Amino acid sequence: MNMTNTKTLISVKTDKTLKVSAQELAAEIGISLGTLINSFLRQFVRDKEIRFSTEYRPTRYLKASIRKGEKEYKSGKLPVAHSVEELKRQLRREV
Repeated sequence: MNMTNTKTLISVKTDKTLKVSAQELAAEIGISLGTLINSFLRQFVRDKEIRFSTEYRPTRYLKASIRKGEKEYKSGKLPVAHSVEELKRQLRREV
């Protein structure tokens, strides 16, 4: 296949707010949205896979649940299992 290094236009419909947010974030790191998209496409072609990554931010509900669990654990309210079989027995009793 003979491919020359020419440019082409890709037209993609996306949510306007998403586009603006992506443009602003790309600008913050010093690149254009076009450069960002081309980088993604090059990586996709090179690796033949898609990688998604983001900083995880737990919800307020999850944070509250974690604090509650830590409090219960520290107070000794939670049973401790020393084997898988013991854990299974404890779980069966709670159901």
